Amino acid sequence: MIKAGIVGATGYGGRELLRLLGGHPETQLAAAASTSVAGDPLSKELPAFRKIFDLEFETFDAASLAKRCDVVFVGVPGKASMAPVAALRKEGARVLDIGPDFRLKNTEAFKMYYGAEHTAAHLLDEAVYGLVPYYRDAIKDAPLVAVPGCYPISALLPLRPLVEAPAAAFPVVIDSISGISGAGKTPSEAFHFPEMNENLKAYKLAVHQHTPEIEQELLHKMTVQFTPHVAPLTRGILTTITLRPEEPFDPAPYYERYGDEPFVRALGAGALPEIRYVRGSNFCDFGWHMDERTGNLLIVSAIDNLMGGTAGMAIQCMNLMFGLEETTGLRWGGMAP
Repeated sequence: MIKAGIVGATGYGGRELLRLLGGHPETQLAAAASTSVAGDPLSKELPAFRKIFDLEFETFDAASLAKRCDVVFVGVPGKASMAPVAALRKEGARVLDIGPDFRLKNTEAFKMYYGAEHTAAHLLDEAVYGLVPYYRDAIKDAPLVAVPGCYPISALLPLRPLVEAPAAAFPVVIDSISGISGAGKTPSEAFHFPEMNENLKAYKLAVHQHTPEIEQELLHKMTVQFTPHVAPLTRGILTTITLRPEEPFDPAPYYERYGDEPFVRALGAGALPEIRYVRGSNFCDFGWHMDERTGNLLIVSAIDNLMGGTAGMAIQCMNLMFGLEETTGLRWGGMAP
């Protein structure tokens, strides 16, 4: 039985991890740390987990967590995980960070897009990017896994096989629409119900922090124009990708590599995904259309940002790290309706 700990369990990503760990047949939750509610019963702060977890939130203590846990998930906001992850690694704990702090290998890019110096850069060499179809073997022995961002997952799974395709030297245009949960738990006016109800808006044009992450994992063979949007949905991401190839080509052969991937569903030409078919699941669905009039290849993908885009991918990585079948605890279809 794997003994797992969570740091930052009250955020949306942490809550989703708790939901998955509660139903995981090979894992026991050994500890949940929180700076805001230490000492409170977990079931008091998170009533959804009454009669599932019987433990109290505790203050963060890296040595104690490393001693009691086989693996520790860190689910704190961006720029806040460098210190706890470094402390946990110093104590020898295996760590899965669902935040962004260890995804970028280039510290200058991190400083530019996150506005902060990286204080644990010595750990970047050992951090494995947790995009399972491409780093499966490295994840198995990783001491530290940087779970990908939700927007990047929705773009990378359809795009990564095409880095060797005959694409032209134009930026790949990525337009993504996310549910509000992607903004995290902390309340703000921008995501207040009266502000978002019946509304749709773009934000962080040309400066979004996931841009260098996407380009890094496209092996710097594509430049991307990434524009995120937020919609009055609780969860889910729908991404539309516009790629201008040198000449029309059939992408289907490039996607054959996903035939044995348990959570990637390449739907085929003319078949387009919907959020409702992946909500609450670890799947990424995508389909495509070659527009003969414009010469553009259009790809549409859908994921659940909290599941397939965060917690589910983290659990899949954990399964690999401990020699389990990687689908363990994750075989859920989408919640529709």
